[in-house]
Amino acid sequence: MTEEITVETTTTGKPAADPNAPLVEVDDLQITFKTGTGDVHAVRGVSFDIHPGETVAIVGESGSGKSTTATALIKLLAGNGRISGGSIKVEGTDITRYDESKMAAVRGGVIGYVPQDPMSNLNPVWSVGFQVREAIRANGVATGKKNIEAKAIEVLQQAGLGDAERRMKQFPHQFSGGMRQRVLIGIGLGADPKLLIADEPTSALDVTVQKVILDHLESLTREKNTAMLFITHDLGLAAERASKLIVMSKGLIVEAGPSLEILQNPQHPYTKRLIAAAPSLASRRIHSTAGLPVAEGADELDMAALAERHEDTEAAVEAAPVMISVKDLRKTYSIRRGSFKSEPLHAVDGISFDIHKGTTLALVGESGSGKSTAARLVLGLEPPSGGDITVGGQSMAKASAKQLFDLRRRMQVVFQDPYASLDPQRSIGAIIAEPLKVHKVGDRASRHARVEELLEQVALPAELAHRYPNELSGGQRQRVAIARALALKPEVVVLDEAVSALDVLVQAQILQLLADLQEELGLTYLFITHDLAVVRVVADSVAVMERGKIVEAGSTDDIFENAQQEYTQRLLDAIPGAGIEFGN
Repeated sequence: MTEEITVETTTTGKPAADPNAPLVEVDDLQITFKTGTGDVHAVRGVSFDIHPGETVAIVGESGSGKSTTATALIKLLAGNGRISGGSIKVEGTDITRYDESKMAAVRGGVIGYVPQDPMSNLNPVWSVGFQVREAIRANGVATGKKNIEAKAIEVLQQAGLGDAERRMKQFPHQFSGGMRQRVLIGIGLGADPKLLIADEPTSALDVTVQKVILDHLESLTREKNTAMLFITHDLGLAAERASKLIVMSKGLIVEAGPSLEILQNPQHPYTKRLIAAAPSLASRRIHSTAGLPVAEGADELDMAALAERHEDTEAAVEAAPVMISVKDLRKTYSIRRGSFKSEPLHAVDGISFDIHKGTTLALVGESGSGKSTAARLVLGLEPPSGGDITVGGQSMAKASAKQLFDLRRRMQVVFQDPYASLDPQRSIGAIIAEPLKVHKVGDRASRHARVEELLEQVALPAELAHRYPNELSGGQRQRVAIARALALKPEVVVLDEAVSALDVLVQAQILQLLADLQEELGLTYLFITHDLAVVRVVADSVAVMERGKIVEAGSTDDIFENAQQEYTQRLLDAIPGAGIEFGN
């Protein structure tokens, strides 16, 4: 009887009897979701081990089952999902049949979790400090008001929020996407878990903060023998940070082993496709492939013709008329400091840039540098505090309400957070068709046909039109947001971290799609991103922002090959896996 109690309490914190035994053992795991059209087998016989102190990365395209596998380890599957076979042993005990009360002892203290979507996982009506304190209290990390407050500040500082004490009183909507992600990382680390599951933990973070976070997680692994399970689409991150790599496709593990060995010498065709699609600093600007010849007897495009098109495009950039002109643009917010006092925050501080018609300008910088605020000002979603924005010769400051409405048809946006920007109560088809209805474009039949066309363009099956956002993966939701933005065939598209939630295969498809549409329709893109490897392949020119100002600007080749500012060079140096050569 005593023996049974001892085994039972192992998963609540007592060390495993064998120090060399795996912390987590997954054996023949099968996960099934019940849908209106029948059962969907999302994970089909997955097996792997995670040892104490080991860092494991699971990679694969959106819908491959990697996030589902991770959430199954703490039994947080969606309501229609269930573990239909196999076992999950945590510290030697199978938890697949644990009820909620038993799982409460595993979650947080034994297995911490950093979810993928920062906005939908933070309660918008509670302050950030309250939510962090509640997590610490629930996990029993500290007791007493002062101790809990001190621990909350400590975990946020560890997660990269230097001004954590001041930020505790603010709400999630007052944080950038990267800052919200850091809050979730702080909560996940709060109870010093033995295993931390991080589902795309740095997808919303700029490269410099990403490096700080990953360095901290690495020191945690080393000093406290904490295991890490990364769910990521960033192969550079997996190569640089994980000792073991698991490649998943369609609910199966297709390849597993030491990270560098797999990425430098991949064996499975799917792994080879992932690696080939990953952008890097050695990449070059993507251009439309329409009309390019294919080399005789080969499946690949004639690279000489592609290089010639690259040179022709560079020459055309300067000759094209200016589509968007921003002059001395400013935006100042008033930040409350308590006792009815406030102080100004210059989010955008006198920036100027031009974007030529049919070209792409990438606005890059750290989280909080002001790049997303600049995008909202260009879109007219917020009024500027000073300066002027001209779109196609029309000054937004002098535009009437009707002129602004017409301008919005010509300018569309893909936001950073795909879940928050999609109405959870509307079907995917209705969401994509909404701009067409608002601007009274076509009849019901033509709108339905346009929705099907758009779904095909962003590599989604037509039957998804009848599903809802909560039934889609993060990457699929982002593709829906891109389809909606393209519905009106706009002249200008503002892409705010538009591919940050996408796996490398779909990312490559979307970036190629954007290049083809730009060539076909003469689209002008303002691309807001922290992913400099993506900038390399998508942008004609780059403007680097720091603390509300543009500190360096120029052509993409000039910025990447001859950066003048130390800040720009620091951004380039922080790209994960930048010095690692992948195989093919």
